[in-house]
Amino acid sequence: MEFDKALIAGKLRRWEKYIDTFRLPAWENIPDIGLYMEQVLSLLRDYFNYIPPEMVEEELITAAAINNYVRKKIMPEPVRKKYFRIHIAYLIIICLLKQSLSITMIRRFMPLDMPEEEARERYDYYAGLQHVATENFVEGVRLIAGKILDHADAPSDAAEDTEDLVVVSVIYGGLARLLAEKLLRLEGKTLADGGSISLEVT
Repeated sequence: MEFDKALIAGKLRRWEKYIDTFRLPAWENIPDIGLYMEQVLSLLRDYFNYIPPEMVEEELITAAAINNYVRKKIMPEPVRKKYFRIHIAYLIIICLLKQSLSITMIRRFMPLDMPEEEARERYDYYAGLQHVATENFVEGVRLIAGKILDHADAPSDAAEDTEDLVVVSVIYGGLARLLAEKLLRLEGKTLADGGSISLEVT
């Protein structure tokens, strides 16, 4: 594999600057006027525009997917084919989580029968977590890509080149997904029945 170091460093700096300032919309800034499907799809593409178009193999979300979420009762039904704030909030959370979780797992995070105030609290909470996770991710990239970015204080175990950075990113992504799924499987379990081996401290 051959990569132009200056190009990669420039792209990393540009993406870091953008993603560092990315925020999901505040609840009150989500439209509540009743949007039709095409308007909702356009809005969601705008909200998730940190994903470069050339990296999206499929559309972020489609009309067929939204109809499927409604049919499977993962989100509330539209009102006379119009989507309001609560519908869009559900879709934002679905888009955020489906990058790593199955739709069945996502249902646990946004139950269908929530009153609007509870949906707002949950949405605000997840939007805050998204911001914290993004900050931590950006800091991690700065460290692991320190040699590519020519940081004087780059750690000795930072990626030597772009190929290393790709491999480390793939490993991080896999471990993060594994951790999320492992934790979700422990829902409702205790130390006694959670499959862990208890060790006596001597």
